[in-house]
Amino acid sequence: MDVLKEYTLPFVGLKDGKHTFNFTIDNTFFEHFEFHEFNEASLEGLLILDKKPNFLELHFDIKGTVTLECDVSTEWFEHKVMTEYDLIVKFGVASNNDPDEIIVLPEGSYQINVGHYFYEMVVLSLPIKRVHPGIENGTLESEILKKLKALEPKEEKLNGQQDPRWNKLKDLL
Repeated sequence: MDVLKEYTLPFVGLKDGKHTFNFTIDNTFFEHFEFHEFNEASLEGLLILDKKPNFLELHFDIKGTVTLECDVSTEWFEHKVMTEYDLIVKFGVASNNDPDEIIVLPEGSYQINVGHYFYEMVVLSLPIKRVHPGIENGTLESEILKKLKALEPKEEKLNGQQDPRWNKLKDLL
């Protein structure tokens, strides 16, 4: 079974105007792309296709949650995903200097597969550094966090005062 088959939209039979398509994006979708960065995905994708006589306007909107692994504590946490993207589809011959927001399909095309655009939107919306919200607000209790706290460098004190050599570095800030 082709997972991306439901993301192929035939636009030839559609009348000019706006058309709405809803998609459920879960783990099977990401397994197709061999993406295993998160444990669970529960996303809703919305695509509004505005068909014009000579081109298509696509508005993508994704909302939901993915379960990520924290880079600090290795605990799993839910991360909210809310992202949108606009794309213009033209017909003709593609050139190398077309912007990223414009794709060019060959004349006579009758369908477009939007699965890859949903995939890219979700992956690019994920944070580079994934930190559990419990670490940021101090509510997460973990053996790893306790060990990191114990290994944290201590401030050197000379006669009850901070080492003056560090004051010059603070001036740089």
